[in-house]
Amino acid sequence: MNDLGSMPAGADSEATRRLRADPAGLAEAAGLLSAGRLVAFPTETVYGLGADATDPAAVARIFAAKARPSFNPLIAHLPEGVAARREGAFDRAAEQLAEAFWPGPLTLVVPATAGTSVCDLARAGLPSLALRVPGSPLAQELLRRVGRPVAAPSANRSGRVSPTLPEHVLSDLDGRIAAILDGGPAAVGVESTVVACLGGTPRLLRPGGITREDLRAVLGSAIADAGAVDAGQPIGPGLLASHYAPRARVRLEARRIAPGEAALLFGGVAPEGLAEAAAAFDLSPGADLVEAAAGLFAALRRLDASGAAVIAVGPIPDTGLGEAINDRLRRAAAPR
Repeated sequence: MNDLGSMPAGADSEATRRLRADPAGLAEAAGLLSAGRLVAFPTETVYGLGADATDPAAVARIFAAKARPSFNPLIAHLPEGVAARREGAFDRAAEQLAEAFWPGPLTLVVPATAGTSVCDLARAGLPSLALRVPGSPLAQELLRRVGRPVAAPSANRSGRVSPTLPEHVLSDLDGRIAAILDGGPAAVGVESTVVACLGGTPRLLRPGGITREDLRAVLGSAIADAGAVDAGQPIGPGLLASHYAPRARVRLEARRIAPGEAALLFGGVAPEGLAEAAAAFDLSPGADLVEAAAGLFAALRRLDASGAAVIAVGPIPDTGLGEAINDRLRRAAAPR
């Protein structure tokens, strides 16, 4: 069974196309992104690996292509501040920083608005989200053509050096993504500065293209370090913290479903006792880990809404994206 609906799955397997930074190349890149494909493109900091941030299946392909070990929050890129403010709630500090540094190498982590279009998977299930308006005119034009937020971590395999040239992207991701928009070298060469504005003192989660002194000059006060954030405080990119956990207790590696438990399944496997479950979802009856990753957070929320005290999770392979899925499920199952 799969009550989450069917989703496209799979990754790009043909050679990655190299697109010129001209109207035809921009149009093709925007069309690929709108179709749920992966496209690397230059910002003023580094090359980003773009996917439609509103499409969980497209976002799942980012994690698959990067071999990212866990579902960290991703930065959603917008062409201008008005669009960003539709996605996130800005307090006074966030407004000051956006006014001073956007477009530019600054990412703001702010509470998500009730109507945000950025999907759960891009937000790692958090009530906050990370937003950036890049300073690159080429990136801005691409984002305008797409017309929706684009998630774009650095366009490299996880753990490797961030790419500042198209050749860097191709050396890591050729054949794993649909295309790269060739805009020449990235100017800054280091990732954006990430600041959390979630009430209280703003916190520097990741140093980057904008310095602590630059931030202090705009805010008129000191900025806290990421280490000042409580271990359980959900934040954003640059500092992995605890993430979404349902109200129900999560039981892993369940081979049998007890009466009244909710069941989270994978691969069409029907464990013993399933008929007595309070609710059940199969993340991917066809055992596709991209499809499973795309639906994970929605499935947890819907099973939690069933009122069951326990969500029993069937076995999920610990390979490929399964490693990230199991990492997130272990966090959800941790004592709290």
